[in-house]
Amino acid sequence: MSLLTMLTPKLTSSDLMSVDRIARAVNPLQTRSEFEDSNLYRSASGLRSLRSAFSEWRDRRLSGARITQKSSFLDRASSTLPDTSQITTADNTITTFSVNTRQIAGSLRADLFRVGSDARTVISGNGNVDFGNGYRDLLDLSTVASSSVNFSWANQAGVVYNPGTGSRVFDAINFSDGRQILFEGLDAIQFADGVLNLSVTPNDPLFSQQWNLHMMGVHTAWRFTTGNSNVLIGVQDTGLVLGQNGAIHPDLSRTYAFWNQVGDDLQNNHGTSVQGIIAADSNNGIGMSGINWNSNVLNIDVLGGEAGDLSLTDAARSMISFARQNGQRLVINMSLGRPDSFGQNFDQDFEQVVRENPDVLFVIAAGNSGEKGEGIASPAILARTYNNVISVGAVWGTETSRGERTVPGTRIPYSQYGDGLTLVAPSEVIAPTSTNLWGTLGFDFEFQFNGTSAATPNATGVASLVLGVNPSLSAGQVKDILAQTSIDVGQAGYDRFTGSGVINADAAVRRAMAISRGYG
Repeated sequence: MSLLTMLTPKLTSSDLMSVDRIARAVNPLQTRSEFEDSNLYRSASGLRSLRSAFSEWRDRRLSGARITQKSSFLDRASSTLPDTSQITTADNTITTFSVNTRQIAGSLRADLFRVGSDARTVISGNGNVDFGNGYRDLLDLSTVASSSVNFSWANQAGVVYNPGTGSRVFDAINFSDGRQILFEGLDAIQFADGVLNLSVTPNDPLFSQQWNLHMMGVHTAWRFTTGNSNVLIGVQDTGLVLGQNGAIHPDLSRTYAFWNQVGDDLQNNHGTSVQGIIAADSNNGIGMSGINWNSNVLNIDVLGGEAGDLSLTDAARSMISFARQNGQRLVINMSLGRPDSFGQNFDQDFEQVVRENPDVLFVIAAGNSGEKGEGIASPAILARTYNNVISVGAVWGTETSRGERTVPGTRIPYSQYGDGLTLVAPSEVIAPTSTNLWGTLGFDFEFQFNGTSAATPNATGVASLVLGVNPSLSAGQVKDILAQTSIDVGQAGYDRFTGSGVINADAAVRRAMAISRGYG
């Protein structure tokens, strides 16, 4: 077996060709020429300094009010009391409470919550696909001064509450008259003296366009964890493309691979895109945000048939061995499959690996032949039998690649369905990619990486956060948590088309936290 090597991006000026693209992504008026005319650009020395200069220049140019007051409410740097003009909400999603005890769940869109005289109100924000457009899941306490209430934050103590799908740790607001609000998944709270921001917003310029993260509530789950180095993420795919300078995509790092597999398929970006959704470098001022900021990735090429590629079985065994040698938990992403029925031409050796390693979580694409009426592809069909296998279908955000409006959370027609589908996750999303212009390899980002191949790394990333916040969970517990806390978008309860629903990072992480504190 070839030796594993740690890959790191080697940034060159050509790799930073996205300065122009990134600038336009943040604001159409921000162009590369404007940046190069700035004093920040002229004073930069070296690529690292250039990146920092661009980040500062971009921040100065961002529209909207500036942060005016620091908050002591939360531990994370994202918690600020900005000018209230920064926050807007969707007018058509107002929720009001007026009876003694009320439990309410928001939609996948931006919701505005108002409370009445209830003794206890329980609010679940449930993701917000509109976050990048400036809309917030907002609790309106605009008649209340923040200094007049007491907070109990989930990352410190919070309140453990079971909304019917298992105990979770909620944030709490306690009023002097005895009323209490428990909440999860909110982006912000409007007080009389300002807005308390509850979401983590990294400085990656494409983050605002990563609606998939917002719909899954990743940006609020980051309050509790951005990933854990005790978790290893395995990616079985096409391997990674190398650029002209012999390095991987500059927005990827923390990557292990077999040295003879890297760059063996120069035309296939699939593995690069998949890994980027899970673990692109985050809060580094360039490109996009990965779901997991801290876990290492072991990327093994199993597709394409090049010399040195491993079978699914051998790749899984290598990943398991590597994780155990380093004392890590393991989540394996498999954005692949074939439409065989269970038992026909199926790799029995791979099934044996799954069966013999119940502590390893396999997250596998359901397949892209849904329009043919085919059931779950193999090996994802193993989710029907094994509790350490998650099969993932794909759902829409707000529009198709052609700009046609869609209902968030509805199944994309190509997504395969049937008994054994665990849950669904967003597809048609931003991901890193490579370019080949006139024979020169470079890197960029694509905005419509699709298929259940794109949905699966969204689920893998969230699963890795759940394990990161509670590494003692079994793989089966992680699967159960993700299913129990998913947002029901189809028929009531489990159904063959969307499984348990859309994965919900915020609720899943809170459930894992409750279990770590001894609550079942």
